Amino acid sequence: MTDSHSLIRLFGKGAPPMGLGADKTWRPLRFFNIYRFILAALFILLYQIGDGTLPPPLGMVWPRLFYLTSIGYLGFSLLAMVFIARRRPPFSWQRNSHVLLDIAFITVLMYASGGVASGLGMLLVISIAYASMISTGRGPLLFAAIASMAVLGEQTLSTFILSGARVSYTQAGLLGITLFATAIIAHVLARRVRESEELAAQRGLDLANMAQLTEYTIQQMRTGVLVVDTDLRVRLINSAAWRLLGSPLVPTHSQLAHYSERLQQQLRHWQGEELRPGTTLLPERGSHELIAHYLPVGSGRQGGTLIFLEDASAATAQAQQLKLASLGRLTASIAHEIRNPLGAISHAAELLAEAPELTDADQRLTAIITTHTRRINAIIEDVLRLGRRDKSHAEQFALRPWLEEFTAEFLRGEGAEPGAMTWRCDEAGLQLYFDPNHLRQILTNLCHNGLRHAAGAGSPRVELVAGSSDEEWGYIDVIDHGPGIPEAQRGNIFEPFFTTESSGTGLGLYIARELAVCNRAQLRYEADKDITSRFRLHFAKQRITIE
Repeated sequence: MTDSHSLIRLFGKGAPPMGLGADKTWRPLRFFNIYRFILAALFILLYQIGDGTLPPPLGMVWPRLFYLTSIGYLGFSLLAMVFIARRRPPFSWQRNSHVLLDIAFITVLMYASGGVASGLGMLLVISIAYASMISTGRGPLLFAAIASMAVLGEQTLSTFILSGARVSYTQAGLLGITLFATAIIAHVLARRVRESEELAAQRGLDLANMAQLTEYTIQQMRTGVLVVDTDLRVRLINSAAWRLLGSPLVPTHSQLAHYSERLQQQLRHWQGEELRPGTTLLPERGSHELIAHYLPVGSGRQGGTLIFLEDASAATAQAQQLKLASLGRLTASIAHEIRNPLGAISHAAELLAEAPELTDADQRLTAIITTHTRRINAIIEDVLRLGRRDKSHAEQFALRPWLEEFTAEFLRGEGAEPGAMTWRCDEAGLQLYFDPNHLRQILTNLCHNGLRHAAGAGSPRVELVAGSSDEEWGYIDVIDHGPGIPEAQRGNIFEPFFTTESSGTGLGLYIARELAVCNRAQLRYEADKDITSRFRLHFAKQRITIE
């Protein structure tokens, strides 16, 4: 999952994290100080090995001064290590002091070795190049000027102190030019390197932010998304997919079968081109039918796969909205164009039936008119009720006492014997969030059908059983022991106007399922060997604790 707090810097300038810029400046300072330490230690070692003599041209004029300066240079490098480790004083102060002391020490070493002709002036080039790489502004030119003046000063001092010393202002001038050229070139190159590093860091941060934003967007999508590799291991799964698959508790990068064996079987069929797109799926742990779409990642179906999971009920709800819009216009037309003349026909038939001169054949005709006008009026009422089904007023209530009250009320209304219908709810704390009027309409329709089809099948003829399927979902079963619904007709029972009885409207089960969807529930028909017919209302529950 993606933490939303990590998106705080998403649209920032991409500055490096705290401490990263400091490491890029202090690290070169530390490395150059190691170079300084090795150089001074080498000079001291050469002096010790030669018993006070140094290989020319080192210390050729003042060997003792060369040795003492090397010791001072070594001591300075050791002291610098402490300051660099503590990062005190500040970086700019240490950088400037290090460069200036390097110039001083190297100039003295060069003086003790015979001046510019000794070749030690090239050590100043290294120091100026280092200073130019870690300095900004005009600092590199200042250091180059100080070093050039130190070289010229050393040559001038040698002229006065060392009579007969070989002094070359031409070499000193060339060395000064070299120092300025080194400062400019090193500074320009270092600036371009820093700009490239900053651009690379910014691009890397932008890519990381885009990846982070993409992952966050995927996690917040309502459509389930899974990425499966060639070994059928889940490399990515968002919250919606995890929830649609029943919230399985499995380790990261587990096999797809650990999330859903049926989904893995469908994927294998799709890889073998044996599965048509948009096939529905009922996962093992979930209660919603899913629609799975498969897309190959890369070339061919045998590589990685991107799987999109959609709640079939959501697609059904969209289709139902279109149907309801059409039904709304249809019901308005029915109300104005049919009910008024239908009422007139029904009233005329009743008046005609009261006429004393009618024969028995005429009475039968008027009865037929009355019966069919009532049937048409029932169809109109069902359609109007369907058009009002989206006006749900859900509330939370305890299911157990509600079932007891509903059973007693239904039996009184049907005029059935008390034992014709029973109810059971083993979970006392089961709380239902539903529209009570919608639930009453659903169960009334199902129980009425159950009593009619289970007539003569024994007592009780209809059973209401409520319980829990898991921690989040509950159910109400309406069971009857009649002959059941033939298998060939089970796929059509929830379609509007589908009926097997001449007196039925074919809208009862359709309206019941629509009311269930309106309350974010599902109504399904189930049948097994022990129970002939069972309708299950699967709903989101709320659990409370009964003390």
